[in-house]
Amino acid sequence: MNDFATFSAKQRAVLRWWHPQSGQGGYYAVICDGAVRSGKTLCMSLSFVAWAFFAFDGAAFALCGKTIVALKRNILTPLLPLLRELGFVCREQTSKNYVDITFGGRCNRFYCFGGKDEGSAANIQGMTLAGVLLDEVALMPRSFVEQALARCSPEGARLWFNCNPANPQHWFRREWILKREEKNAYYLHFTMDDNPSLSESVKARYRSLYSGAFYTRFVEGEWAAADGLVYPMFAEERHVAAIETLPTRCSKYLVSCDYGTVNPSSFGLWGLQGGIWFRLREYYWDSRQKGRQRTDEEHYRGLEQLVGPAQVECVICDPSAASFMECIRRHGRFFPLPAKNDVLSGIRLVADALQAGKLRISAACTDCIREFGQYVWEEDSGRDAPRKEYDHAMDDMRYFAAHALRDFAAEPASGWFVGAVKR
Repeated sequence: MNDFATFSAKQRAVLRWWHPQSGQGGYYAVICDGAVRSGKTLCMSLSFVAWAFFAFDGAAFALCGKTIVALKRNILTPLLPLLRELGFVCREQTSKNYVDITFGGRCNRFYCFGGKDEGSAANIQGMTLAGVLLDEVALMPRSFVEQALARCSPEGARLWFNCNPANPQHWFRREWILKREEKNAYYLHFTMDDNPSLSESVKARYRSLYSGAFYTRFVEGEWAAADGLVYPMFAEERHVAAIETLPTRCSKYLVSCDYGTVNPSSFGLWGLQGGIWFRLREYYWDSRQKGRQRTDEEHYRGLEQLVGPAQVECVICDPSAASFMECIRRHGRFFPLPAKNDVLSGIRLVADALQAGKLRISAACTDCIREFGQYVWEEDSGRDAPRKEYDHAMDDMRYFAAHALRDFAAEPASGWFVGAVKR
């Protein structure tokens, strides 16, 4: 049995805001934002289902996350067992992405949607919904969110939003949080102190994991602009390893490749030893500096020289480098794998690993070390995006992180960037 003997004042407000006797029952929407692990998500999803059965019978609702996988992890996995303990009957139709829930003689259907890109809006188009819950709404494209909201036409329909903060110019903050009175939305801001299940030691651990804008957004729960260096936590005395201290044998080897023709190509050989990933060697070819471009075959020879006798698990490649991946396949020694190229997610993974001391860069990797000091956020762009220069070793490192560190993230359900804060 889950232990929910104690709720914080804000958690209780989320649980009951919709009830006519709460004093907030006249609101059309509820918005909860703030820090990670602040206890807003489960209370909101439980409250959403309770409201649905208070107000409707035989209606359709939508549960939306950035992806259906994330939605199931963040919402359904903790929620459905709790509902069953409370007497609800939940029949999950996994292949059809919906859950039929029955309680007290009423039955409602809850559809699951992922809002990962602009094309996702088509998945929800044409439906009629009595309500929608958007988990991590700041990670979803505006077109998907607005299409979901447009589906809520029945009398008594309501909207539910939660998110961790992002850039202050984010459309959701501008259009919903700042205009909450105009939108008739009830707004609650959460910190980790609003979650009574967190001990002081756990809160201290989360504070130690983050820095810069990442700390401001996910620990302090404030909307902050990323500015300055993308990796302000990188320090040569902590993260650069002298060549003579590098491991001579590793339990696993990987190669990451950012491929360029006019732009530089950057490859890194990574080795895992003692729970730390070492960037052991690198290949970096700048055609402008060298005065000539290299062919795929020449880059492949550079790859072989980089790897030497090491037995690499795979070569994680720039997903746009189709011809180079085919060249690798043709030679038959290495297995090429297209990288996941979610920029902010990759930056987040690298930042978490640097902060935790799980990445070390060989002093021989001079181009990678140089780029750490040149890789900065775009200024005044209104969105979180690194400047597209001095980013080639940084890109190959992101590709590595998305493959090797995807299970490492300190808070996988909610984070996607790190940087200094614009004051």
